[in-house]
Amino acid sequence: MSSSHVLSRRRRAHLARSEHGTRGPVWLFDLDNTLHRASHAIFPRINRAMTAYIVEKLGLPHDEANLLRSTYTERYGAVLLGLIRHHAIDPHEFLAQVHELPPLAEVLRAERGIARLMAGLPGRKILLTNAPAHYAMPIVEALGIGRHFERFVSIEDMADRRGWRAKPDPTMLRRLLVREGLTPSNTWLVEDTRSHLKHLRHFGIKTVWITGHLPVRNSLGKVMARSGRPHFVDIKVQSLRELRAYLATGAGARHVRGK
Repeated sequence: MSSSHVLSRRRRAHLARSEHGTRGPVWLFDLDNTLHRASHAIFPRINRAMTAYIVEKLGLPHDEANLLRSTYTERYGAVLLGLIRHHAIDPHEFLAQVHELPPLAEVLRAERGIARLMAGLPGRKILLTNAPAHYAMPIVEALGIGRHFERFVSIEDMADRRGWRAKPDPTMLRRLLVREGLTPSNTWLVEDTRSHLKHLRHFGIKTVWITGHLPVRNSLGKVMARSGRPHFVDIKVQSLRELRAYLATGAGARHVRGK
């Protein structure tokens, strides 16, 4: 890692912490379908690329490859992990080939004023995404929210000497909490994926389920669960704006403080 990269990361952390200091909650933000509507155009494109990669590398018919992609996503949290475990593919080649982005102005959809909403959210903010860095960073910068995060954790950063990891891997979260000095009771995971919230809630962290960017059905036509508030969800909102509004209330502020 170059010294310029280290300095930029330190500078970013300093700027991010200067917004609200080091007090208050710590927010672990997912990216896709949480901070932008990936299901609008980006996810369909990536899903097609993943299925095409599986067809090419494994020699499967299109429908079988598409089903395998969906199965690995549900079972492991990321298609990559299933392909590594069962088919020994090259992870770097896979990430590079399936996460190519078109001009973001054509496909990126997010809440109006998202940078202002992020700036007004009290506490520290860390991006925690199962996407690769070369995909996540252009989106974050295009949204204008990069300076609000003191750290970016992509799927490459989740890997350790034992191999690749992704949400909802418990070892990954445990290491992150220790490395960043986070207290679970003061840490909030903000996600669109219910299974991630369910599995990682066991660590004592709090959970926010954002549902406003979720499609009605997934890429296989299966109805997406959006109704109700499961027991492992502390706060359910449609959007970041709704989360901000809730935290501005007395009940919301007490909820976050744990009082």
